[in-house]
Amino acid sequence: MTPAAHAVDRLIAAYQRSVSPRKGFSCAYRVAHGDASCSGVVRQAVRSRGVTRAVVPAVVQLVACYQAATMLAQSDVSGVCCCGGIPIPFRFPFRS
Repeated sequence: MTPAAHAVDRLIAAYQRSVSPRKGFSCAYRVAHGDASCSGVVRQAVRSRGVTRAVVPAVVQLVACYQAATMLAQSDVSGVCCCGGIPIPFRFPFRS
């Protein structure tokens, strides 16, 4: 692993360990699909491909998370996508 990939991997690990458990919401992709969270998918891409080659898979994951949030918006599930520095909320009032 390159020094840059190692640094990014450590940053994502710190986020997963320190920030994610305390933020109060879960990744929309993980909620919708029962799969890995966005940070987990991006971390794995960085570890296996390096920082530069992980950019496209990271963007694909962010789009998939946005689509999952859109899908969940039509249900009674609520939360916020945890990918990236910008949360994507999907908290909606219950529909009658």
